[in-house]
Amino acid sequence: MQRIKVHSVSLGCPKNRVDTEGLLACLGPGLVPCDDPAGADVVLVNTCGFIAPAVEESVDTILDLAQAIEGAEPRPLLAVVGCLVARYGAELAREIPEVDLWLPTRELHRWPALMTAALGRELPAPEPPGRVLSTGPAYAYVKVAEGCDHRCSFCTIPGIRGPLASRPLEAIRDEAAALLGAGVRELVLVAQDLTAWGRDLGDPRGLAAVLEALLPLPGLARLRPMYLYPGGLTPELLDFMRLAGPPLVPYFDIPLQHAHPEILKSMGRPFARDPRLVVERVRERFPDAALRTSLIVGYPGETEAHFRALMDFAAQARFHHLGVFGYCDEEGTRAHGLPGKVPDAVIAERREALMAQQARISADILAGYEDTEQLVLVDRAHEEWPGLHVGRCWFQAPEADGVTYISGEGVAPGALVRARIHEAQTYDLVALA
Repeated sequence: MQRIKVHSVSLGCPKNRVDTEGLLACLGPGLVPCDDPAGADVVLVNTCGFIAPAVEESVDTILDLAQAIEGAEPRPLLAVVGCLVARYGAELAREIPEVDLWLPTRELHRWPALMTAALGRELPAPEPPGRVLSTGPAYAYVKVAEGCDHRCSFCTIPGIRGPLASRPLEAIRDEAAALLGAGVRELVLVAQDLTAWGRDLGDPRGLAAVLEALLPLPGLARLRPMYLYPGGLTPELLDFMRLAGPPLVPYFDIPLQHAHPEILKSMGRPFARDPRLVVERVRERFPDAALRTSLIVGYPGETEAHFRALMDFAAQARFHHLGVFGYCDEEGTRAHGLPGKVPDAVIAERREALMAQQARISADILAGYEDTEQLVLVDRAHEEWPGLHVGRCWFQAPEADGVTYISGEGVAPGALVRARIHEAQTYDLVALA
């Protein structure tokens, strides 16, 4: 078996992680993870180019790795892939000649062939599930679609990843079955807009068809849908989800972005003018659901009154989890040309105020779980404390929300154990099995 030592870094969202895992799988069963980039055969960086801070992080990572392998004999192949390449490919190639291979996101289907050609080696076809999992035995992401047809004024993603391209249902089901067969307990469905699945395929059932195909699969302990676009959460889909029941978790990740109708209109968010209606629609059917959202502060034209309305909305909605992002003025977006830019200092103040409010809400919600029994899915051993593990209750999504620190009998990575919550912190829980 031909050994290939690989040092890989995956930046950005879970969709990037899925792409990285797929590309690593094409290198075959001889792949050996390598902590030292200078000692690797391949150094792989999957980049994010969504907003300026992500671009900076990606460029810094590439430059650091290029420096780390300088002078290495033999020199590793330095491959840079993903969204940054799609957005700035030609410019990057001129500025960073140390990179041997550039793979943009829109050529995702050609990545394995291009990587194989760059290495000059014959590599075997990857075995199911066609991924080198980097998430451990507890969970794995399943990407059901590529690209996005929405044209939100602040977003660069359609230009980077292209229009909606749903994966065939059979391919999704086969990959999910292979992941579960490998011992994964929780599947996390991801896409730019999960609710858009099937529109380009002419499938009128939409996301319900994906859920219906996956829920009966053997070994599935949790099915968690992420990135549920507000306008796609129709009464029909919600009714289907309510009747489906476990292992589908009542967890709703709904990126609302704002609450004031004037800002939502400027953002190009084509859903109910009042996002309270979306929240109410979910909670009518799932009274105990865990809701997560992301909000943007400092969007062009956001006044103090607009921000106060956003604060009031978040206080009333009481999300389990809330991500708050300061607006980034990205070239190539419609919002870039809008007047009424909010000063950076004001954006920072508004973000801090909203996060401080959410911290109080989170602490209060988590306090309600104290002295209750919960099923905890164990992700990994704690890096510093022997005997302590890091896991998640049903209302905690991986890499996005808080965690549950757990110890006790039967606790091991991949185990689903019943535990009693004996301490609630601001964002995390502590449990004993």
